[in-house]
Amino acid sequence: MRQSIKTGTDRVTIAQVAREAGVSKTSVSRYLGGEFDALSVRLRDQIGKTIARLGYQPSQMARGLKGGRTRLIGMLVADILNPYSVAVLHGAEAACQKHGYTLMLCNTGNDEAREKQSLAALHSYSVEGLLFNTQGRNVTPLRELGQAAFPVVLLDRHVEGCDFDLVGLDNVKAAQLGTRHLLAQGYTDIALVVQPLYGVSSRQGRQAGFLQAMSERPDCHGETLEVDLEQPGHVATVLREFFLRRAAAGSQGRVAILAGNGMVSLQIALALQSMKLRFPDDLGLLCFDELAWSPLVGSGISTIEQPTYEIGFTAIERLLVRIQGERSVRMELLLDGRLIHRGSSASVAEHPERARVAGISEKIHTTNTLQYATA
Repeated sequence: MRQSIKTGTDRVTIAQVAREAGVSKTSVSRYLGGEFDALSVRLRDQIGKTIARLGYQPSQMARGLKGGRTRLIGMLVADILNPYSVAVLHGAEAACQKHGYTLMLCNTGNDEAREKQSLAALHSYSVEGLLFNTQGRNVTPLRELGQAAFPVVLLDRHVEGCDFDLVGLDNVKAAQLGTRHLLAQGYTDIALVVQPLYGVSSRQGRQAGFLQAMSERPDCHGETLEVDLEQPGHVATVLREFFLRRAAAGSQGRVAILAGNGMVSLQIALALQSMKLRFPDDLGLLCFDELAWSPLVGSGISTIEQPTYEIGFTAIERLLVRIQGERSVRMELLLDGRLIHRGSSASVAEHPERARVAGISEKIHTTNTLQYATA
C-alpha cells in the first residue's frame, strides 16, 4: 500500500483517503456521514483504519454548508471586560455543549463600527443563530436580520423596533428590590449611579424601578447620576457634587448609593477611597452584580446577584427553538435577581451617627483642604 507523506502545511483530503483505502469518494463520504448500513463491514474497517493512519480531519464547516447546517452559534457582547458578559458566556457555552453546538464570540467594545464588522464576520461563518448583547444605539443591522427572519435572541437589552426574543434580568423588579432594601435600612438620600442611559434598556429599566420605589417614600430623596467610566475621575466628581448638593439643600438625611453594575461598583469604591469615605460608616452601598471581591471589602458589599448562568443557558435554548423553525410571537424571559445583604447596607438604626449628609460634607471639605495644602 502506498505511503502518504504529509507536510506541516498539507491537509489530507477526502480524495486522498479514498485513494489510499482503495475505495470511492462516495464510500468515504458515507462513512463520514454515519451511513454505515450502506457499507460492508470490510469497507468500514478499511476506511476507518485509513483515516486514522493519515490523520484525516473532516472540515465540519464544509460538511455543514453542504447540509445546510454548521452547528455554529454567534454571540456578540457589548463589552467583554464587563463581568456580566463573562458570566453569561459561561451559561451559554454549557448549553451549546449540551446540544452539540459551538459558540463563536465577538466583542464589540460598545462601538458601532465593530458591531457591524462582527456581524459580517459571523455571517461569513454561516452561524445558524445569534445571541446579541447590543450597545443599543445603531439598530439598523438588527432590523435587517429581523427582516431576513434570521434567528436572534437578545441578552438583557431590548432594541426598539426589533421583534426578537429577549432573555435577561427583570431590571425594574431588581431595582425596586434594592431601593426598598436601602429605604428599609433607614437611608433617605439615595443616588442611583449608572453609565449613560440613552439607548440601553437595561439601565433605563433599573432607573424606572429605582424611581418607582422612591416614589413610595415622598419623605426621601432620590437622584440618578450618569457617569462616564472612560473619563478619569468622573465618578468621584459626580459623587462629590451629589454629596455637597444635598448638604447645601440642608438635608439631615442618611446617604446611600445604588451602583448600576459591577464596573460602576469598582469605580465607586475607588472614588470613595479617594475621598476618605467608608461604608457603612459614612454612607450605605448596594451594587448590582455579585463579584468575587464583593464579600472581601470592609464588612462586605451588599449586592443584587443576577442569575447570569441561567440567563446564558436559557438564551441558547430559546435560540435553538427559533433555529428549529418556531415562528411564535416574541417572548421576554425575565429572571429574578437575589439580594445579598452584607455590612455595606447595615441598618442606620443600629448606628445613629452613621451615613449623615453633614458628616460626608465635612469629610469632603477636610480632604479637599488637605489635598490643597499638600499641593
